[in-house]
Amino acid sequence: MFPVVTRTATPLSNLLAPRIGVLMVAVRGRKSRSDPKAKSKAGRVKVPPPVDPAEMLVLRERFSQYDLIMRALRAEFKEDMLRRRYEEEVGSLAEERTKQEAEEHQKLMAWNDAENQRLRQLREERIRKELEQEQLRKEQVAVSREKRMEEYVKEKEQEILQLQEEAKNFITLENLDQRIEEALDNPKSYNFAVDKEGRIVKRTVQQ
Repeated sequence: MFPVVTRTATPLSNLLAPRIGVLMVAVRGRKSRSDPKAKSKAGRVKVPPPVDPAEMLVLRERFSQYDLIMRALRAEFKEDMLRRRYEEEVGSLAEERTKQEAEEHQKLMAWNDAENQRLRQLREERIRKELEQEQLRKEQVAVSREKRMEEYVKEKEQEILQLQEEAKNFITLENLDQRIEEALDNPKSYNFAVDKEGRIVKRTVQQ
């Protein structure tokens, strides 16, 4: 048996203060298997309560009636369930259900066909727009490529014309003697000084 801890009047400060020990709560102990029988129950003999025969007959009759009623109800419910299952499987309800399922299937197939048709029209319209955009893009690329080619041809023509103009002043075997005489007749001096603006301020005269 556990010792019982009695409560005494304790100030509030002591209750709120932290406690070091553990306060054990009073718990009613229980006997173990090895404990002897209590002295007050040593001479006690268990005697079943008396049964009234008339009451026992009434209870048995009522229990038998209750059992019969429950069996009848279970049998009726089972018969009803089996009848419904039979009608659903092979009876008129099955035919009606099959007809409803067929009608629902037809409706769903019609809705599916309409939805497929709508989606196909949307897909065809989208593909047509994509083809038009692709064709327009190709045309724009072709036009821009043609413009770039024309600009390139014009640029090369200008370079060719410029080279042709510059070729007139080239030194060849035919005009070599003439260019030598011109260079001797017109000497040029590249010994000169320029200012910050690039103007010639002083030139050394060739001797």
